Amino acid sequence: MVKTPIDAKVVTEVINNFGIHPVGKGTIREIVKIVNDIEGITGEKFIRMEMGVPGLDPAAVGVEAEIKALKSGVASKYPNIEGIPTLKKEISRFIKLFMDIDVPEECCIPTVGSMMGGMASFMVVNRSDHYRTGTLFLDPGFPVQKQQCLVLGHEFGSFDFYDFRGDKLEAKLEEEINMGRYSSILYSNPNNPSWICLTEEELKIIGKISRKYDVTVIEDLAYFAMDFRKDMSQPGLPPYQPTVARYTDNWLLLISSSKAFSYAGQRIGMMVVSPTLFNRKFPDLKRYYSSDKFGHAMIFGALYALSAGAAHTPQFALAAMLKAVNDGEYNFVEVVREYGKKAKIMKPLFTKYGFKIVYEKDLDEPIADGFYFTISYPGFDGVELVEKLLYYGISAISLKITGSAYSEGLRACVSLVSRDQFSDLEYRLKCFNEDHPL
Repeated sequence: MVKTPIDAKVVTEVINNFGIHPVGKGTIREIVKIVNDIEGITGEKFIRMEMGVPGLDPAAVGVEAEIKALKSGVASKYPNIEGIPTLKKEISRFIKLFMDIDVPEECCIPTVGSMMGGMASFMVVNRSDHYRTGTLFLDPGFPVQKQQCLVLGHEFGSFDFYDFRGDKLEAKLEEEINMGRYSSILYSNPNNPSWICLTEEELKIIGKISRKYDVTVIEDLAYFAMDFRKDMSQPGLPPYQPTVARYTDNWLLLISSSKAFSYAGQRIGMMVVSPTLFNRKFPDLKRYYSSDKFGHAMIFGALYALSAGAAHTPQFALAAMLKAVNDGEYNFVEVVREYGKKAKIMKPLFTKYGFKIVYEKDLDEPIADGFYFTISYPGFDGVELVEKLLYYGISAISLKITGSAYSEGLRACVSLVSRDQFSDLEYRLKCFNEDHPL
């Protein structure tokens, strides 16, 4: 057996004991567990690229505000389900200053992370019309969102939109919508995992389809303003975060604090609902909720049933972070730009040793450097490559579980790879290349 940087016997035993074969089909959290076990036994630190975890310190202004809120005693009080007033105000300001979209405070709702926002969205949007009960995903995407649809018993469909960019997107969306019973369309922008960034023209097409077929667009903005090719960091000044909200009234935004503010552990996010959609009545909602008004069903139906609101003190934290950003006192984009800088270093290390970038182009431009990039290695499919790289102390997930049409690839996240690991990464990639010559 070839000697690998990580003890091959340990890696094999951990994989066999875990019981998933092939291990490359494992979910993100399953790969996390396997790598934790290998690290625990060997004492060797992996190049961990399997999970999208912030690699930066949380925004201090949020931490301080949450400590202050805890000390004030709010932990003993239930928060209003619709959110504390100061947070709703700052969310509304944030949407105006960084997206140039006017949204009333009542349409701005805190959620227990965007994961909960997605679940609640499906629970209301996909139940608004009993003839249509599903979601069309523009893949590749975050695997757990499809899992949420499965848990709810909702139908879903998907296609990899990498080959349907620009003008091709409209015909493909028409085809898919006509084949399915879709209430909603969901995508992330920038895209997890490909880091494709939809253009204004493409968003205009999605908006057109939304209006034509009365389909709600769920826009996942987990990586808000993180297309670092543009400087979207200045409040009230263009360029703004691109959004479908300019082209349809039938939209719902999911905005995470996990990446933008490195506040993942406190599970606080934002749901922003189009005021037209918020106030619209859907008689079929009465099958599940006390009101047929969308906004009422969302807050006092879905969100109440899921968690009775977001935790109290993280709401104060998010309100403080947003206020600092809105007032121009804290440049969150400049902080997270570190992810792009690391990707710019890491991608050439992979290509130097025979790896290919799978999603290489963003229309006519090279793909941006950001939170994720995608890789493949000739002769392996993605599932095989996940397992092979574990022996070299490198972890990632297969693009297959993201709905990608490019099953030979992996998603690599840069966030948890520290700069002092770059030399170790290069050594391990060199070993892999020597053991699997092209």
